[in-house]
Amino acid sequence: MTDDPLPEGLVRGEDGKVRCWWHGGKPDYMAYHDTEWGMPVGDDRRLFEKICLEGFQSGLSWLTILRKRDNFRAGFAGFDFDTVAGFGDADIERLLADAGIVRHRGKIVSTINNAKRAREMRDEFGSLAAFFWAREPGADERPAIADYAALTAMAKTPTSTTISKELKKRGWSFVGPTTVYAFMQAMGLVNDHLEGCHCRPAVEAARAAFVRP
Repeated sequence: MTDDPLPEGLVRGEDGKVRCWWHGGKPDYMAYHDTEWGMPVGDDRRLFEKICLEGFQSGLSWLTILRKRDNFRAGFAGFDFDTVAGFGDADIERLLADAGIVRHRGKIVSTINNAKRAREMRDEFGSLAAFFWAREPGADERPAIADYAALTAMAKTPTSTTISKELKKRGWSFVGPTTVYAFMQAMGLVNDHLEGCHCRPAVEAARAAFVRP
């Protein structure tokens, strides 16, 4: 029965599909939930983009960043980290004048720095994807049941803390454990769609089929 109450954290949309609560019924956020969030990603540019945007999101909502994402992509050369690594003072001033993005000098400078560190990691590991996916958490770190209580209690995890420390050791910035875990959720290193969300099986199937680098 579609009128039956749903477990905490699940909502039924006007299309009848049951989803995680956090999209708030906003069409663009719902599309992100349905088509992107949690799907495994092995493309270095997308991985770099996401970890940088998670840094920009700190103190803000992800929806704010999502709605500015195209502007960020335009400003940061599509997050091609080889190009961004060459940005200089003129680019920083250009970005600070860009009302379409979050104009935070520290985060802009951090993105340029992180692009240089990303190049170094690609040289060391072969790709950013190889680095991140080698640190995919095991089943022992995952909750037995992916319900609202379990997943909302996981703002950071042992793996996200470890990755954060590794990145900081290599000179990255704005990559705290909570930021890294949000990155892991979005890029499919974990499947944090709630049990009962219509996307959870699709993400699980995509993760099973995904060829780890």
